[in-house]
Amino acid sequence: MESIRKAYGALKDSTKVGLAKVNSDFKELDIAIVKATNHVECPPKERHVRKIFAAVAISCPRADVGYCIHALSRRLAKTRSWIVAIKTLIVFHRVLREGDPSFREELRHFSRRGNIFQVANFRDDSGPLDGLYAAWECSAWVRTYALYLEERLECFRNIYYDIEADKVPKSAPGESKTNSKPQTLSTEELLEQIPTLQELLHRLVCCQLKEPANFLIQYALALVVKESFKVYCAINDGIINLVDMFFEMPKHDAVRALKIYKKRHDRTLDLAQTFQFPTLRQELQEKKEESEEPKEPSQAENEKKVKEGENGQKTDHLQEEPASQSKEVNPPPASAAELLIFLGLTT
Repeated sequence: MESIRKAYGALKDSTKVGLAKVNSDFKELDIAIVKATNHVECPPKERHVRKIFAAVAISCPRADVGYCIHALSRRLAKTRSWIVAIKTLIVFHRVLREGDPSFREELRHFSRRGNIFQVANFRDDSGPLDGLYAAWECSAWVRTYALYLEERLECFRNIYYDIEADKVPKSAPGESKTNSKPQTLSTEELLEQIPTLQELLHRLVCCQLKEPANFLIQYALALVVKESFKVYCAINDGIINLVDMFFEMPKHDAVRALKIYKKRHDRTLDLAQTFQFPTLRQELQEKKEESEEPKEPSQAENEKKVKEGENGQKTDHLQEEPASQSKEVNPPPASAAELLIFLGLTT
């Protein structure tokens, strides 16, 4: 059954390539899209993705960029294969991350006509996959991934810049440190933009995998995880800026700022638990148990104490040690909040 499904997918791909060669006005672009999002269970090939990048470059007519978005969106809407759906979303994601900034602008305008990532009811019923995820489980992750990309586009629409493209240049020795975008915003801008970034972080955390998945899903997840650091840092920088302005705010703005700060704490815990906490908590718990284990006195020490008891003498080592020599061992943090402070993830 699996071999028949693969053969049928390959036949559909070759048919679409043949039709593109004959009927398409954008022959090269259509062929690149079909080959980049074919039914083969592997990430899109780099040479096909690069052709798509070239088709949406700033030097190309805006009509070409619009056609590329339309072709990818149509490919996503018509497919019933989770492989094709994920590969199409990966192409969208990579062009958003690595392509020309004009593509983001064109995509933002295109999205006003409707939802580009039309996968709300997507489901692949083709069957199990080599003992890993079933096709319907992969379909659920396709929908989650699409929601993240939709939120990413909405975030770009609301804050007017792309988080991934906000690169802070390194300051030369002796020069003042260059601030990131959130560190330069006004109070009103921060109160509007930080909740948008927090919602993006929530969608990002929802992309976590509860059990091992195939390589294609892991590849897509790696793109998401790469962006988690930028999103977290943008939220962190914005909240630090917000805290500096807190006592100068009107009361209603201060209430909004407190809600944002509380939500930031919850989102940070979600992010840490998703990508860091399971391993670290286990390691720290083991260290804590080791530090709490009582040490058994040696035989020589026991004999010495018995002799001292018989003679009624007090030796120096039974007296209280001076405060300067006593050392308290701080156990590793047990709670999630303490662990965040221990790791330096909070300010």
